[in-house]
Amino acid sequence: MKRLWTPWRMTYLKAPKKSKERGCIFCDKLRASPSKDRDNLVVVRGKRAFVALNLYPYTNGHLMVAPYQHTGELESLDGKTLEEMMLLVGASIRALRALSDPQGFNVGINLGKVAGAGVADHVHIHVVPRWGGDTNFMPVLAEVRMIPELLPQTYDKVLEAFQALKKSRRTSGKRRSKK
Repeated sequence: MKRLWTPWRMTYLKAPKKSKERGCIFCDKLRASPSKDRDNLVVVRGKRAFVALNLYPYTNGHLMVAPYQHTGELESLDGKTLEEMMLLVGASIRALRALSDPQGFNVGINLGKVAGAGVADHVHIHVVPRWGGDTNFMPVLAEVRMIPELLPQTYDKVLEAFQALKKSRRTSGKRRSKK
């Protein structure tokens, strides 16, 4: 018999079970000091939205883009918030391409519990990198996802990829302005 080691799950298994009256995971991340962003897996804070790693990812680099506004209704967000969210989705895709060269992406929003939203009361967009052959029999037969890297390692790599994007934009912007 083979063993599948998933040490990151022990934190989840040992965590006290939260009541139905718990806070919002996205709002809790935002209320925390930016100095706690790594602990809270917040990679980028924008003016109206932010990017965070998913604590229970489908694949390495599974990101979520969420607005600061607490709402479960996409249509209640203003245009500037929606625009920033889509710009952050684009930046997420660019950062993940630079980081791990995925062959594709699943990008989506689950609105409401019946649509599969794990957090139905705070809209968020999933950005999931995909590679040919990244699915296998484990989720089908054993209901287990195999994630080959621990979240702190992924966080550091994703943060570095976003910082490189930001730096390259500043550099390319300076070059354009000189011409």
